[in-house]
Amino acid sequence: MPTDVPTWFTSGLSADDKDRLADVEAGLDALQTPSGAVQRGAAAAWRRAWPPLVAVVVVLAVWEGVVLSGVQPIWNLPGPREVATAIGTAARDGSLWEALTTSLSRGVLGFLAAVAIGTPLGVVVARVRWIRVTLGPIITGLQVLPSVAWVPAAIIWFGLSNGTVYFVVLMGAVPSIVNGIVAGVDQVPPLLRQVGRVLGAGRVAMVTDIVLPAALPGYLAGLKQGWAFSWRSLMAAEIIAVGGSIGFGLGQFLDQGRQLADMSLVFTAILLILAVGIVVELAVFAPVERAVLRSRGLRQEAA
Repeated sequence: MPTDVPTWFTSGLSADDKDRLADVEAGLDALQTPSGAVQRGAAAAWRRAWPPLVAVVVVLAVWEGVVLSGVQPIWNLPGPREVATAIGTAARDGSLWEALTTSLSRGVLGFLAAVAIGTPLGVVVARVRWIRVTLGPIITGLQVLPSVAWVPAAIIWFGLSNGTVYFVVLMGAVPSIVNGIVAGVDQVPPLLRQVGRVLGAGRVAMVTDIVLPAALPGYLAGLKQGWAFSWRSLMAAEIIAVGGSIGFGLGQFLDQGRQLADMSLVFTAILLILAVGIVVELAVFAPVERAVLRSRGLRQEAA
């Protein structure tokens, strides 16, 4: 809304009226500046951040209390300080960053491949009845099957290579993405399809312009679950498949701590695995989910 007032309007005003009008203009300008939005955004971010921070502090306090109670010797149950020291040591010698980079790159690439495979497969399963009747129970069974069960077969097929890791990741993530799309498509109101047919939408337009946008919340839920399964599958593969050309990831880092009977290293690897899951959820999926829900009028940010 423009706040500049034309001179012909102010020419007949008294000095007091001009002062009051200037105050109104200043107030309107202040409302139009982004500082209020920035402050509200910062306040909203703080409201989302402080509960997890409080939870972390509580967990650390309980953890330290359990350690001080002596239920386990310190070499079996290290405290936060011992684990922090191990994290610092691993960061300085580079093993922490090597493991984190290796696992993150594998996890992201494997998940993107799972999305590329699972998305069109999910659309076909959801839209073609005989394929759904035939493959639907198998896909659900694959989702229930623990991903670690694929590791021995993958080692035999692909050897100790990255192919083993990516195969296990795909087998863990693709079924979840497919089932997420199927669930989202099932929840699309039939009225939307009828409107699309009335407007002359063909098969491709019906899917790309009507069904998939309407099924987006279910698809997003499938993607979140697919990422969770891919990350778990990756850790299972890295823990079991050690050696060859696989490299050093967080799973190997965790297994190294077990072999050395160093519980500080074990806790370090566990915390890193947990931290990656939390960061991906908060930095990637949570903002996308909020944006999708807001676009549908299902979520309103607090003022």
